[in-house]
Amino acid sequence: MESILTSIKKMLGITEEYEHFDADLIMHINSVFMILNQLGVGPANGFTITGEDETWNDFIPANQQLELVKSYMHIKVKLLFDPPLGSAVIEVMNRQINEFEWRLNAAVDP
Repeated sequence: MESILTSIKKMLGITEEYEHFDADLIMHINSVFMILNQLGVGPANGFTITGEDETWNDFIPANQQLELVKSYMHIKVKLLFDPPLGSAVIEVMNRQINEFEWRLNAAVDP
């Protein structure tokens, strides 16, 4: 089972052992989970993490085709935690976020 926090750290280029930014990342991850909840993705009563123990399987049941949530989480947390300096890169990321939100919404509410 893949830890949500560990996988996001890996995608951001942070080693699993380096815990200095964990509190910040957990806060941003939980903010994105709130957005996902408002999009209708995940448990109806919401979802949060407190550390490395929560896994993607806890949030996305194995029978649901919502792997896109991982990419969405990565881009949203990247923009919150370590935004790129170039406005063109930010614009590309925002367009990708918009597409992901549309696709996730379509997946949970066909």
